[in-house]
Amino acid sequence: VQLQASGGGLVQVGGSLTLSCAASGRTFSGYTVAWFRQTPGKEREFVAGIKWNSRHTYYADSVKGRATISRVSAENLVNLQMNSLRLEDTAVYSCAASRTIIQSSIRIPSAYNDWGQGTLVTVSS
Repeated sequence: VQLQASGGGLVQVGGSLTLSCAASGRTFSGYTVAWFRQTPGKEREFVAGIKWNSRHTYYADSVKGRATISRVSAENLVNLQMNSLRLEDTAVYSCAASRTIIQSSIRIPSAYNDWGQGTLVTVSS
């Protein structure tokens, strides 16, 4: 599946942002979709994931309580809403998808087959 990430931008500390991951070529049915983020010199970090069919969600401890990942079935989208943004949330955010991922690998970037381009989120003070 081809993925298109959007919604990044500049936001102040404490603000909110919603990122979207759109699928083209096929629907997200049967997929696990996740958001990862990366800053220069650091490894890619898992942020949140969702199993499309079951809607079961997973979150990194760093965003738990501040982020909500959800699916929009009619638009074949996965959204990531982030609230109470912090300076350390600044990163390039990318979405990824896989039909074959197992639960224990959801937080591992190499477990995903398909990736969208990144969208930059900059949190300023």
